[in-house]
Amino acid sequence: MTLSEQAESRLADLVALQPTKNSELQDRWGMDSGSDVHQYLESELKEYYYRDEDSLIRATPEAADLVGMDVGEDIVRVPELQARILDVIAGPDEEPQSVVSVLHALRETGLDPDTDAVRSGLRSLEDKGVVEVISKTVPTFRLAVDRDDLQVEMLDDPIEA
Repeated sequence: MTLSEQAESRLADLVALQPTKNSELQDRWGMDSGSDVHQYLESELKEYYYRDEDSLIRATPEAADLVGMDVGEDIVRVPELQARILDVIAGPDEEPQSVVSVLHALRETGLDPDTDAVRSGLRSLEDKGVVEVISKTVPTFRLAVDRDDLQVEMLDDPIEA
């Protein structure tokens, strides 16, 4: 199956962001709804993705081969906000941080995201297994792995459709 330039670019996003959710791809691709993402995946990329036991979207090994992307377990490809979260969040042996604490740490670096974006970024990093939730009165977060064991690659901005 030959893919259009847009479909190949979106497949590369899917490979890079996996495991991911409709909402993350919706934001990345500038779509109006998660339903639009699902329809696109089914119509254009059906043979290159699947949903895991947690309903997260994952690329097939063929998809990674097609876009020429290494999918080693030690590589985490994330949008800029998530990369910056990984820079400031508490390490595995440190006291976990609330969403607001992470937000303030990000603002100290000059970034000014809103609370929902930080919360969403933390949840996405949790899905990738690099951040864990420590339940207290409010959810708190910290790295699930040693910072030195992570190789973070920041994704380029998405190509406009």
